[in-house]
Amino acid sequence: MDPKDPAFENPTKPVGPFYGRIEAQQLQQKKGYHMKEDAGRGWRRVVPSPNPLGICEQEMISHLLTARDVVIASGGGGIPVLEQNQRLQGIEAVIDKDRSAQVLAKAINADVLLILTDVPRVKLHYGTPQEQDLETLNVSQAQEYMTQGHFAAGSMGPKVDSCVQFAGQGKRAVIASLAQAFDALEGQAGTQFHP
Repeated sequence: MDPKDPAFENPTKPVGPFYGRIEAQQLQQKKGYHMKEDAGRGWRRVVPSPNPLGICEQEMISHLLTARDVVIASGGGGIPVLEQNQRLQGIEAVIDKDRSAQVLAKAINADVLLILTDVPRVKLHYGTPQEQDLETLNVSQAQEYMTQGHFAAGSMGPKVDSCVQFAGQGKRAVIASLAQAFDALEGQAGTQFHP
């Protein structure tokens, strides 16, 4: 990751348990944590979530894929590191799993980026009476919706942004529920992102 990534100035990724407002304020004062209210469910600590620049093990992953092995990589986003004096140094942050999946998909020249989650489709006006499923999105539509603030920074935002980044390379990306993974790959479920 880039040590100058703006995410270090604006932590957004919720981690750990939920707290009441008073307890959250005490943690903020006592430990210096950044605390934010999380979608009406309580308060949580938030940490920086910088954009990953690469996958340290990308060469090995590519080798294993060439050998037709099944590879499980960047689970949970991976361990955030900075390169300093030709060495890797861990840093307190969270690498978003969707962003690292997009970086890895690009690095291995994947045909499709499939992001699986617990909802069947991306939604506009989530949680309101105007809630609307999105079946397909092109890159410019998705960017406009992101600019309008439709997708939360700590949840759907990184998923949509990752799909925009990948589809912007002329490829297809999909956000779908785990139960609909195969249908989503066939273009029959989820939110399909196109260039």
